Amino acid sequence: MSRDSDRDRFRLYRLAVQNPVAEIDFVDRIFHQRHGRPARVLREDFCGTAAVCAEWVRRRPDNHAWGVDLDPKALGLGRTDALQTLNTDERARVTFIEGDVLSVETPTPTPEIVLALNFSYWLLHTRTALLAYFEHVREMLPETGFLVLDAHGGPESLRLDSETRRIHDPLGEDFDYVWERADHDPISGRQVCHIHFRFDDGSSLERAFSYDWRLWTLPEIRELLDAAGFSRVQVYWQGWDAHDEPDGHFVPVERGEPDEAWIAYISAEP
Repeated sequence: MSRDSDRDRFRLYRLAVQNPVAEIDFVDRIFHQRHGRPARVLREDFCGTAAVCAEWVRRRPDNHAWGVDLDPKALGLGRTDALQTLNTDERARVTFIEGDVLSVETPTPTPEIVLALNFSYWLLHTRTALLAYFEHVREMLPETGFLVLDAHGGPESLRLDSETRRIHDPLGEDFDYVWERADHDPISGRQVCHIHFRFDDGSSLERAFSYDWRLWTLPEIRELLDAAGFSRVQVYWQGWDAHDEPDGHFVPVERGEPDEAWIAYISAEP
């Protein structure tokens, strides 16, 4: 397998980082609990691989997905790779928009759910920029809509270190996924992180993806969502299994736990 093509990078990223089935399970569940019906239209901001869009239209024959990203290369690969797993009808219900999430308009059908996952919105470094994004989404959503974000934190997130996980590749050889926190500035909250992929034959993709983002805290995110006009903001905390491992199940909470490392979802309603 080639170690330098963009298609390889994005495919490995999907395997190592994304879990579209679990993400759509989650947003489907919280929307149905709130409104007693399924949502039909979803917008994935910073959509990258478009794997979540693809999973959304697979769920129901009347689901439609919008995928928004600034990077034309990522959108092109999303069209090629994510959509090739869909049938003709499903592909027709995914629409890509090359644009800035701070200003892009979504034509009809209007999204009922907007997702910004994998901490992608942390690319917005200032309160002004993040507030502008939240305000733009708030103005676009119907009254029954949801914005869904994720966040992470804990003391571990501040350490310059790396973590390695073994990833199974059903189409090739298994590989190591390495997440590196390379730099952190406590004054600005800016953090530089890299993803590396390493293989058993000694080859690797070093810095396959690099991120320069702000490590936003949950109080900051909630305060900015309030300032943007969202009326109801809920945090969902991940539980732990009998072996003290994350169980992948997120429940609504009013107080989190002081874990070394935690991941949470946030939903915001107009």
